[in-house]
Amino acid sequence: MDNNWTSIKHFQIVAFSNNTDKSHIFFLIFFCIYMSGLLGNFIIISTVIIDVHLHTPMYVFLCNLSVVDIIFTSSTLPKLMDILLTRNFSISFTQCFTQLYFFMFAAGTEDILLSLMAYDRYVAVCKPLHYHLIMNKKKYILLLLGTWICGSANSVFMTVSIYHLDLCRSDKIQHFFCDIKALEKISCNNTSMHIILYVETMLLALCPFLLSVTSYIKIIRSILVIKSTNSRKKTFSTCTSHLTVLIIFYGTGLCMYMNPPSDHLEVQEHLEEQDLVFSTLYTAVTPMLNPIIYSLRNEEVKVAMKKTIICIVH
Repeated sequence: MDNNWTSIKHFQIVAFSNNTDKSHIFFLIFFCIYMSGLLGNFIIISTVIIDVHLHTPMYVFLCNLSVVDIIFTSSTLPKLMDILLTRNFSISFTQCFTQLYFFMFAAGTEDILLSLMAYDRYVAVCKPLHYHLIMNKKKYILLLLGTWICGSANSVFMTVSIYHLDLCRSDKIQHFFCDIKALEKISCNNTSMHIILYVETMLLALCPFLLSVTSYIKIIRSILVIKSTNSRKKTFSTCTSHLTVLIIFYGTGLCMYMNPPSDHLEVQEHLEEQDLVFSTLYTAVTPMLNPIIYSLRNEEVKVAMKKTIICIVH
């Protein structure tokens, strides 16, 4: 399909254009969020790699989650910080679509990865005697490869889909990064994109979420059967960190992408403000919180992280 994206050399990222007097404050906030997320996730990755006791499916998945979270924040926040610091709100066509690709790649990969982590906990709790047979090294490596491939393929499809839309409304993106919803809002023939976006959300967000919920329903049923209170608490404590991450990630993601379109200006402005809040939580805050949640809620990770930090310092 012919389109006029190629005639566009720059877009304008205008989410924070009305708050130029506060841009340095916003820069410091996002800088702290970004650096905290990077540091926390790098520590998780280093801990899993260094500590041989953590070379199990659960922690290999966690290591991959940290890699995805680094891609997540690095695809959006550095450019946003540059905009806030220089007050130059333009982003080139190439930068915009590169940002879109890596953001969609990280989002899709994390969706599937979180459901795999839930399945791993289900097997560990509900089928402990068959755990090493079901989640052997070959199987979980294949699952991880499939996850990364699916995330990449989905991102290519969505990026190409938005590229084939016709731009006619504006070159101003009402967001703090090149999000797919913000780009389709400034296109003419975006009806088909609404459908694609909802189908994509159903397949790569809602379906994995339902799989995770099913896993945790079965986990909770198994835990309730355990007679010992201490054993019950110990079993559930291995799942609480992942369950917390799951709720935050999917909760903010679904709120961000499942809002219905509106032609009313006031409603549209309200939805844009709401999208901005949920997008910040989804793309910046959640990847920063993940390593904190896992290090605070998981005793094994906490002990291993202390050893890793001591090892790095010395």
